[in-house]
Amino acid sequence: MNVLVRSLSALALLLISSLAQAFDLQQLSAQLAKPDVIHGQFVQEKHLRALPQPLISKGSFVLAKNHGLLWLLKTPLQQDYRISAKGIARRDGAGWQLLPNKSAGAEQNRLFLAVLQGDSSGLQRDFELTLKGDAQQWQLTLTPRSLLLQQVFKQINIDGGALVQTIELLETQGDSTVLRMQNSTAEQPLSDAEQHDFAG
Repeated sequence: MNVLVRSLSALALLLISSLAQAFDLQQLSAQLAKPDVIHGQFVQEKHLRALPQPLISKGSFVLAKNHGLLWLLKTPLQQDYRISAKGIARRDGAGWQLLPNKSAGAEQNRLFLAVLQGDSSGLQRDFELTLKGDAQQWQLTLTPRSLLLQQVFKQINIDGGALVQTIELLETQGDSTVLRMQNSTAEQPLSDAEQHDFAG
C-alpha cells in the first residue's frame, strides 16, 4: 500500500513539475504579440473537393501590432486587402473601400488576425484551444464552440515557432485551406507607404 502511495505521490510531483515547465497559451500569446511589425510572404493552397488540383495564390503581408494586417495578393491576380478593427477594406482605383462585414469571409479574416496577433482570449470565445510543444515548435488546435462556426470549420491547426508558420483550415464540407507564412521577419519597421495604407 505504501509503495502505491509513494508511486502516486512521485507521479503527482512529476506531473506538477512538467506542468510548471509546460508552454501555455499565455506564453504563446505573449510570444506572438511581441513584434510590433512582421513582414513576410505567403502561399495559400485552397483544396476544393470538386477540383483535382489545389488553387494556389501567393503574395506578401504586413502585420502591425497597433494597426492590423495588409494582405497583398500578387498571383493569380493582384488585389490588396487591409484587415483591422474597423473591418476589411479592399483597395481599388479610388483608394480603400470597406467591405460588408456580414460575410463568412469577414469572420475568417477576423479570426486570422486574432491568430497572427496571438490574441488567445479573442480565440477562446469562439474555440476550444489545445496547445502542444514548446516556444520553438508548437501546434495549436482550434475546435469551434459555436454552432455558426461548427457549420463552417471542423478544425483549425496552427503551427509555429517564434512566429506563426502554417495555418490549416479544415472545413465541414470537406474543403481545406493551407496557408504557409514564409520568410517572416520582425526586423523591419513600417515603411511610409505602409503607414499611409494603414491610415487610409
